[in-house]
Amino acid sequence: MKRFINTIKNIWSIKDLRDRILFTLGLVLVYRIGSYVVIPGINPADLGTLQSQTKDGVLGLLNMFSGGAFSHASIFALGIMPYITASIVVQLLTMVVPYFIKMQREGESGRNKINQITRWLTVIVTIFQSFAYLANLRAQVGGAEIYNIFGGDSLTFFNWVLPISVLLTCGTLFVMWLGERITDRGIGNGISLLIMIGIIARLPFALFAEFASRMEDQAGQLVIVFVELIVLLIVIMLCILLVQGTRRIPVQYAKRIVGNKQYGGTRQYIPIKVNAAGVMPIIFAQAIMFIPATLFGFSDSSSMQGIKAALTNFDGFWYNFIFAVMVIAFTYFYTAVAVNPQQMAADMKKNGGFIPGVKPGKKTEEFFDNILSRVTLPGSIFLALVAILPAIVRLFGVNSQFAQFYGGTSLLILVGVVLDTLQQIESRLLMRHYDGLTKTGRIKGRGGNY
Repeated sequence: MKRFINTIKNIWSIKDLRDRILFTLGLVLVYRIGSYVVIPGINPADLGTLQSQTKDGVLGLLNMFSGGAFSHASIFALGIMPYITASIVVQLLTMVVPYFIKMQREGESGRNKINQITRWLTVIVTIFQSFAYLANLRAQVGGAEIYNIFGGDSLTFFNWVLPISVLLTCGTLFVMWLGERITDRGIGNGISLLIMIGIIARLPFALFAEFASRMEDQAGQLVIVFVELIVLLIVIMLCILLVQGTRRIPVQYAKRIVGNKQYGGTRQYIPIKVNAAGVMPIIFAQAIMFIPATLFGFSDSSSMQGIKAALTNFDGFWYNFIFAVMVIAFTYFYTAVAVNPQQMAADMKKNGGFIPGVKPGKKTEEFFDNILSRVTLPGSIFLALVAILPAIVRLFGVNSQFAQFYGGTSLLILVGVVLDTLQQIESRLLMRHYDGLTKTGRIKGRGGNY
């Protein structure tokens, strides 16, 4: 405790770090205030149906990422999700499309071009999502009156849908701008930090809902709530191990003499991450799980309706079994795309390195491929378990809102962003010769943003 207090004092004594943290907190406050500003023409009292619709499922996930702005019909209702969608699409293109691969290899100029393409794609995605959001909003509001902000007898595309869509698009772009400012002038990882804030903002409400539901039952339920919190802490620790876990491969570099200087002759280690795919497999699997359910919904056949019911039952066996299998498959796919054993072997040979007992070239490539397959297997299985853990705890009577914090995308993002933020703060402390946040002084983040 004394060490933690001293660390806080050290953070506050560094003017640059103090200014960055205060600047970040100020922008986060702006983001949270905007999450409660309802779009024009909507009465907040008429949003009960929308809020009940976003308690679970994919809409519940979107509502959690936006910090409740989705269910409040806020100007930030779409949050940062369109940017995440555009980033995932562009990231996949940089892995398979030669034009984007070439841009990625151009250094800073190439990254600037990719970022610009991502921003324009975000605008396009936001426009389409805003139309879908307003259509769903009108359906959920139902018989309640939506006020025409531009006058007229009825709502039309030009006097309500189009201007509100522009407003929602501007709201998403403003959230993007806040994230970029936090990255440039704050403590870094702006976009990821805003996502984390949106997730944490729902935690008090979910915890209160779980506590209230337990208190309505018979005596002794307070002990169950305490046990649930302990289990949640254990799951968080396991997720930290999943994010940080690596397998180190020893690499020996041969001696090279250039002029009067000697290079190499040292042994280093290449870290192979247990979960190199991050949270991407869960996101892909969740998106694809809704495709067959949507297609089967157009059929009137009883068998097709039965399949749709099985694929939309988030607590059912078949939904979670297929979901877990898809997470494992996507983990292998994303790892194979993101980590290239052939490129690793070529770079190692080019720099005069070799793995002791393994011949350079093809044998080294096969060695890396085998190591990746073995390391990815337990990582993918544990990631699948984390993905379906909310459904498992719901079987024990845990509230659906609180169950979302036991696993899935939200918990992994929460753990990863917290580790990255602590790593950013610790690195700035160590640069000024202050003690870090841990005794070892080495907090490992997830090595990238979501």
